[in-house]
This record gives sequence, C-alpha cells and structure tokens, in this order.
Amino acid sequence: MSHFGENLKRVREERKLSQQELALRARLGTKTIEKYESDLQIPDTQTILKLSTVLDIPASELMEREMKEHPPAGIDAEMEKLIKELGPKRTKLILRKAKEFTEEDFLRVMQMLYELKYEKNQS
Repeated sequence: MSHFGENLKRVREERKLSQQELALRARLGTKTIEKYESDLQIPDTQTILKLSTVLDIPASELMEREMKEHPPAGIDAEMEKLIKELGPKRTKLILRKAKEFTEEDFLRVMQMLYELKYEKNQS
C-alpha cells in the first residue's frame, strides 16, 4: 500500500489547507485530491512534483513510507536493518546509483516499482 495519500493529507493539514485550497493551488480537481489522500489513485510524476512545489516539501518526502517530524541524527534503525539485510556492498552500489538520479528520475522509478507490485498483486 502506498503511503503517498497519508503523507499528502498530513502535509496539507500541517499547512492548514483544505482539499479545495490545495486543488486550486495545484490546478487539480478536489475529487482528485480526495482520491490521492484515500489512496484510490496515485498521481503521475509531474503531478507529484506540482503538489510538492505547492506544499513546499521535497517530492521524495511525499513518497516516503514514514515521515518523521524530526529525523534522528545518524542512521536510523530502519536504515541499519536494511543495510544488514542487503549487505554493505549492495547498499553502497544502490546508493551510488541513486546519487545520479534527479528527483524526477527517482519518482519515476518509485512509480514503476509501485505499478509492478500493484500489477503483481492483481494477478
């Protein structure tokens, strides 16, 4: 399940915007915002970038599984666990490649992974 909708709603509420205000500023329909927040629909990359601009938040944070108000200094527990599971060599390889991606590239990859998983679960 995507966490985009939860994150979008949380940030919108933190910015004290109604769904209607966000829709107007992002030039989207109110029903579209409702669908995003209820995870009935995932926006395309351009729309995610537009929403992140309107909300003044990095697009990658809208896509994160868990948003933290004050991330801890250093590596958090989830990162440590992932490094152990993947191994240091694979982790370094992935992170080196990730550095080369633009924010838009990263969002496209995340969207592709989501679609692959969603299509797999539909089968």
